[in-house]
Amino acid sequence: MLLEQHRRDVCLAVRRLAGDGPVPGESPTVSVRAGELVVVTPAGVAPDRTEPADCPVLSLDGRLLEGRRDPAAETTMHLAVHRTGDAGAVVRAGSPAAAAVAATLAELPPIHHAAARLGGAIPVTPYATYGTGELADQVCKALAGRNAALLANHGGIALGADLGQAIERFGLLEWLCDVYIRARTLGAPRVLTEDELAEVRHRDTYGWGGPDIV
Repeated sequence: MLLEQHRRDVCLAVRRLAGDGPVPGESPTVSVRAGELVVVTPAGVAPDRTEPADCPVLSLDGRLLEGRRDPAAETTMHLAVHRTGDAGAVVRAGSPAAAAVAATLAELPPIHHAAARLGGAIPVTPYATYGTGELADQVCKALAGRNAALLANHGGIALGADLGQAIERFGLLEWLCDVYIRARTLGAPRVLTEDELAEVRHRDTYGWGGPDIV
């Protein structure tokens, strides 16, 4: 079976993202790039029932090479992201906090220093129907210089060198959205400046010791 381990990784990833069952209303979609090939989530299969043979293998230009199921509708977006960047994996899901922020704001402001790991302020794309080239184009623009973005009235997307990193970054995106929602119940959150975010990135390069250890 072509790219068997990558297809197994996709199965495990969608199950992990969906938790105990499918995300209400939709299932998460993931993709993994291997050279000039991409493995994507299949259409019409619940996450907890997805098997490696279900997962389609496509070329970067969208030709279906193997898989007993059709690609998920959001494959257009996944392929566009892989063609325009160097991400090894892409995760897209409509998790509650991300979906709520994406339905409300034009941008998720950086109110916690961890936002620096995703690129700072997280843009929200203009709304477009899922599975369309229009949404794929908007997502690629939003991801320029960032590791995550929010899709208006859909949810969130995150990139990584591999699936583990992409899932970790998506989890951080969801957490940042949740923190923002909670902070807004108390008042207007303090937003970090670009200079403050730059200091965080600088500090991160040193590991636990930091630049101030003598």
